[in-house]
Amino acid sequence: MGDLFSDAVSLRADEVAPLPHRVRPRRLEELVGQQGVLGPGTALRRAIEEGRAPSMILHGPPGVGKTTIARIVAEASEAVFEELSAVSARVDDVRGVIARARDRLGGNGIRTILFIDEIHRFDKRQQDSVLHAVEDGLVTLIGATTENPYFEVNQALLSRCTVIELEPLTVEELGRVVRRGAAELGAEVPNGIAEEIARRAGGDARTALQTLELAWETATAAGEPLAVDHVEDAARKRPLRYDRAGDRHYDLASAFIKSMRGSDPDAAVYYLAAMLEGGEDPRFLARRIVIAASEDVGNADPRALLVAVAAANAVEHVGLPEAQLNLAQAAIYVARAPKSNASAQAIWGALADVRREGIAEPPAMLRGSGYRAAAARGHGVGYVSPHEDPSRAGVDHLPESVRGRTYYVPSGNGEEAEETRGDRDR
Repeated sequence: MGDLFSDAVSLRADEVAPLPHRVRPRRLEELVGQQGVLGPGTALRRAIEEGRAPSMILHGPPGVGKTTIARIVAEASEAVFEELSAVSARVDDVRGVIARARDRLGGNGIRTILFIDEIHRFDKRQQDSVLHAVEDGLVTLIGATTENPYFEVNQALLSRCTVIELEPLTVEELGRVVRRGAAELGAEVPNGIAEEIARRAGGDARTALQTLELAWETATAAGEPLAVDHVEDAARKRPLRYDRAGDRHYDLASAFIKSMRGSDPDAAVYYLAAMLEGGEDPRFLARRIVIAASEDVGNADPRALLVAVAAANAVEHVGLPEAQLNLAQAAIYVARAPKSNASAQAIWGALADVRREGIAEPPAMLRGSGYRAAAARGHGVGYVSPHEDPSRAGVDHLPESVRGRTYYVPSGNGEEAEETRGDRDR
């Protein structure tokens, strides 16, 4: 009776399961996306098809197929699939899986796939508990994580696994997922509606299917054909993948900085909006704009620093959401300004010399002379202010050991072009 009940529960669970579960791919041929790492002819695909998949860490955002790939690997390997969630699993749970894996392998040669979801949540002790089983080949480990495994998984375990980075699905790929879900529901989904669902899913197949299912149920209950209004109601808000201490933070911040440096105001304001909407600290964004104003614009347009600092002050005094206007104005100004890193190169070059050679003594005539006996030591002797003698402007003031070195080289862009011309005239 227990088996009959189990079979009945399994059948009914499939019938009432959410749509993403019902249309989950069972074979590599059914998998949508990830062609770069799992497309025909790739090394990983051949390894999976031949039943020799290595232990691996699947790294990627939600809804890109991490769990699905793990199940496909187990099916192709004819291995037993054991699944643990790092959120709730203990070391004893891992040891239990390893013990069963040892019994299977020793008893009838059946291998075990151990899938650990959110593996980055395992602490070092928990990760170490599976290390030797992976090293000995007792289990094939497949870990899934939304975080960068190079930061979150200990090096010993990481060195025994292949790290596979999975990408968000494209709108076109999500459209195929939506059409597959529509077929399962028996729903009529016009191409425009399918594309709208795909656009709102943010690269996440699970979100796309959940949106489709809820929108279809809403339309059906109202006796109406599926429309954009139903999709908007079901989706509510596009899922935002952002973390203020992880990859998305650093990747978007990098793109923001490089867009300002690359004189692309549209891209700069887009990445600014993405980080603001993701919950980024506006003071961090203000700091990046201030830094860019000097590092990438510098004296080609000195006003860029004034605008950037004013925006940073506005963030403190005004706060969000209004301060987004100040940040946008400053980011756009910096992006559109002529570019020069001459000031940055100057200080970096000078710092390198100081660190390598130590701090050289300034010439005696430049040293402080505002105390008794200074003149007797030669301090200040021979110094003539350029206010008194304009010909003294531009005289080399560097210490003797570094005299003649040039740190600041005007770029020739913006206002630094005037400096270049002035140097030539002199």
